Amino acid sequence: MLALYRLVSSAAGPLVRLYLERRRRAGKEDRARMGERFGDSEETRPEGPLIWLHAASVGESAAALPLIERLLSQNGALHILITTGTVTSAKLLKDRLPRRAFHQFVPVDLPYAVRRFLDHWRPDLALWMESEFWPNLLRMTRKRGVPMVLVNARISPRSYTGWRRFPVTIERLLSSFDLCLGQNQSEAERLTTLGAVEVAAPGNLKFAVPPLPADQKELAAFKESTAGRPLWLAASTHPGEEEMAAEAHREMRADFPGLLTIIVPRHITRGAAITRLLRGGGMNVAQRSAGEALMAETDIYMADTMGELGLFYRLAPVVFLGGSLVPHGGQNPIEPGQLDCAIVTGPHIFNFLEIVADMRAAGALLRIDGVSGLADAVGGLMREPERAKEMAAALRRIAVSGGAVLDHIMAVLAPFTGPLMEPGGKDKKSGGGDTTTAETSRART
Repeated sequence: MLALYRLVSSAAGPLVRLYLERRRRAGKEDRARMGERFGDSEETRPEGPLIWLHAASVGESAAALPLIERLLSQNGALHILITTGTVTSAKLLKDRLPRRAFHQFVPVDLPYAVRRFLDHWRPDLALWMESEFWPNLLRMTRKRGVPMVLVNARISPRSYTGWRRFPVTIERLLSSFDLCLGQNQSEAERLTTLGAVEVAAPGNLKFAVPPLPADQKELAAFKESTAGRPLWLAASTHPGEEEMAAEAHREMRADFPGLLTIIVPRHITRGAAITRLLRGGGMNVAQRSAGEALMAETDIYMADTMGELGLFYRLAPVVFLGGSLVPHGGQNPIEPGQLDCAIVTGPHIFNFLEIVADMRAAGALLRIDGVSGLADAVGGLMREPERAKEMAAALRRIAVSGGAVLDHIMAVLAPFTGPLMEPGGKDKKSGGGDTTTAETSRART
């Protein structure tokens, strides 16, 4: 299968270009940086050791930030290149990356694009976040002798079942990594079953991420404008869940005069379409990205702006966490847990099974079976603010309990990062070595 993939991908350049052009017209690619998708860059490789960290999108990027900062703190000559595949993650990283870390879009998985990327950047170490496996990128990086570690790995139940049908393929992909670090013991066991050889479970890196930021002036202004109004937040919603939130609003507003529902869609580019949809259903909606003011008669505030979820978590005492009433797998409950929210989630939480189980066991989270229970769960917590505060306190204790995970991850990474932290370590222009050296030093299938 991998041989067939390499053959097809070698000839797929024109089709990939058409596909990326369609994404660009839809606002999903950055026109000015399209060259990066084919391995070309206007940036120069910095001198000295370079770690390449790949994170698929926003969630993985945010989780990587504490690791990036810790690595950079250990060597003033070290630089870190982080690659992602989405415009939203690029915008997030532009504002939050520390000095000596920089972003590039990951090259498409065409052999010539990958070759250009590796020739230009010559990484000394590759850290791969979670489970986005691009065969050419993995294989060609491995052939150059670049040490590779899979960090914070997560294999969803659906992916696990799928990969079990192709055992040879996944075993060869995982063999690209010198070490695989699962988010928890269950993930480590899945990785071992799928063929990973060196596996550890130092903890979930998402526990090490600091609370989402918020503009304090904006927060104060929102608190003033919503003073006295009952409100709740539907966070990181996916298609279909916005209508569910609107229906819950209709059910609750008789019991909560002046009720305000805030919706933060997972993909903010959907904001205008959601606004039109909800207005068509009779809702009075104010859209933040359009500069529309929050008024006393506003039913729903569409918070469709980048990087402000932390603001609305701080504003709302009760949060419905999206991606869980549709079969997406849920969203990260640690983020609202750090900010004193009581959480309601749907049944589809397979991306965070162990975390949610711990939170439910501690009485820190409510899980409903479907949309019919949303209004009852949210309304119940709004009627009992002391209960909501108790849940939020229990949730916060769990959310901050994994703070030592970064120390554990750094410890298991030490054999790979150590040589780069020594004075003058890997201080060369050639980076991760050439193909000849790689093939003689690593005779692996």
